[in-house]
Amino acid sequence: MRKTTGTLFALLTLVMLILQGCYSFTGASLPSHLHTVAVPLFDDTTQAGIAEFRETITRNLINKIESQSTLSIEADPSRSDAVLKGAIVSYSDEPSQLGSATERAVTNRITIVLQADFDDRVKNTRLFSQTFVGFADYQAGSYTAQQTAIQSAYNMAVEDLFNRMISNW
Repeated sequence: MRKTTGTLFALLTLVMLILQGCYSFTGASLPSHLHTVAVPLFDDTTQAGIAEFRETITRNLINKIESQSTLSIEADPSRSDAVLKGAIVSYSDEPSQLGSATERAVTNRITIVLQADFDDRVKNTRLFSQTFVGFADYQAGSYTAQQTAIQSAYNMAVEDLFNRMISNW
């Protein structure tokens, strides 16, 4: 009896591990009629002069859509099933922690806010219009740490945007 229970447990564990690999978020709750999406270059509406992030954010989002969803990228918005338009609406680099002795910044926080509108062109409806925030802290005075924090902040915002787009969370 003990050997049968152990064998049954091992078999059930193996089946669960195999089935676990079958679940995927790919195309989780995108409407079934959407097959292509256009992602025009993000706008920069900030006064911070961070236009160079437009290309990076747009490229990261396109790469994520191509690799992690069932959607294909269509360069021409007029021929796509959906359009995802976005803008960088806010960028800040501000102290987040002050030193007790000097009252100077020990760490700074990068915050990036994206605004995105996702439109279904087939049914002429807006699927969502929402802001997405990404942030990261870094050691004050370190250029390398600042650049890493900038990347982390916009990656966080892009990840949230992508998740909202494909899973309707």
